Amino acid sequence: MARQRPVILFDGVCNLCNSAVQWVIEHDEEGRFDFASLQSDAARQELMKVLDANEIDTLPDSIVLLDSDGVHVRSAADLRILRGLGSWFLLLRLAVVLPRPIRDAVYNLVARNRYRWFGQRDVCMTPTPDIAARFLDADEPRAATDV
Repeated sequence: MARQRPVILFDGVCNLCNSAVQWVIEHDEEGRFDFASLQSDAARQELMKVLDANEIDTLPDSIVLLDSDGVHVRSAADLRILRGLGSWFLLLRLAVVLPRPIRDAVYNLVARNRYRWFGQRDVCMTPTPDIAARFLDADEPRAATDV
């Protein structure tokens, strides 16, 4: 993959996903990650560089990480993001001792209920000018549309 920085793709209308992205931005002082909402054309273009359309359609609709090692989903994406943040976040990676099926079952439970538990927005978030350069879809209209 030709990307310089890993890209976090997220559900742009999900309050939980948006909060997670804001948390990563706050703790990613070195700007290691770029971002795009899964609803954006930019996300689809990034995904099409490494997956075919059928594979894209089977991805989870919450958080997906694209990095030099490929496409990562569910708990594997979350743990790789934490590893990318370095420092004390490595302690949070202790979750890796749990078998992946258990981690993913918890992830899937939260993902299935995220709108009910955390709510959703009518439109995808608009990045502030100081972080807009890290959003691959910053120049796209902010409408709530499906991937």
